Formats: sequence, C-alpha cells, structure tokens
Amino acid sequence: MEKNIPKYILAGKIFIYPTDTIYGIGCDATNIKAVNKIKEIKQRDAGKPLSIIAPSIEWIKENLIVDCDLEKYLPGPYTIILKKKNSKFLSHVSSTDSLGVRIPNHEFTKMIQKAGLPFITTSVNLSGESFITKISDISPEILEGVDQVIDYGELNGNPSTLIINGKEVER
Repeated sequence: MEKNIPKYILAGKIFIYPTDTIYGIGCDATNIKAVNKIKEIKQRDAGKPLSIIAPSIEWIKENLIVDCDLEKYLPGPYTIILKKKNSKFLSHVSSTDSLGVRIPNHEFTKMIQKAGLPFITTSVNLSGESFITKISDISPEILEGVDQVIDYGELNGNPSTLIINGKEVER
C-alpha cells in the first residue's frame, strides 16, 4: 500500500493521514475537484484558504516569496504563511495572495513528497470542531468521504504553529 501512495495521490485520491502534530485530510493540491471535495467533507467555507505540504524547500523557493529561514522551521510542526510569486497560483487552494506551507517531520510526509506535487493539509474534522489525534475519533461522515486512511496510532499533537512575516503567531 505505502509504495502506491504517490500513485494514489496522482490519481486524485483523498487521504486521512498522520503529521508530526495531528491527523490531516489531504489530496493533490493541483486537483481542483479533489480540493473542492475536501472542502465539502469538512463543511468548510469554500473561500477560506487551505494550506499545503510542499514537495520540497526548493519548490517553496520557486513559487513563494520567502521571508524567513525555512530550514529553521521545516521539516517541523510549523505552517509558514508566504506571499505567492503569482497571485493566481493555486487560487482554488487560497484565493488570497498568500499560501500556508508545511513540511511535517513525519515519515508519511516523505511518501507524499514522492508524488512531486503540493498536497493539501488541513485538520481532519468538521470546520470549527476539535482537531483529531486518533482515527477512532473521526466522524463516520468524514471517513465515508475519503479514499485512504493511514493510521499511525495516537498522535501527540496540537495544530502546527503559524509563522507569519517570519514570526511565530499563537493560534
């Protein structure tokens, strides 16, 4: 199964997966249909931006304006909000001129990165509800909407720390 993850990502599958913080729900961020399905599953306001797991630090530097030391935060439990070089870039993910990027420090992230694409990362819960640290706490309506569930047991986490304008921001 695990060696097929990049293939499943490229095929537009939606995953529940572990990060270094909490469980997330994600898909190929370039697949508009799959991204919209995640917004539906989460009952999330369609205009509210999502974040992505970047395929690499180089990818971040190619597509976003870097205003901090990426290596200080990535991989790690951080979401860095950066300005897009092109405001239309991934506009179905974030309609603003910024994009949140992560590279979780988790072995599953390496499998995601093998697909070579940005990957949606958002907490696997209904919008406004508590984050999830174990698969058994995920509501059946969310589980029914996804294609793959990657269970790594109970995670220790809190949501990632935001970095905005190079500074840590409390959520």
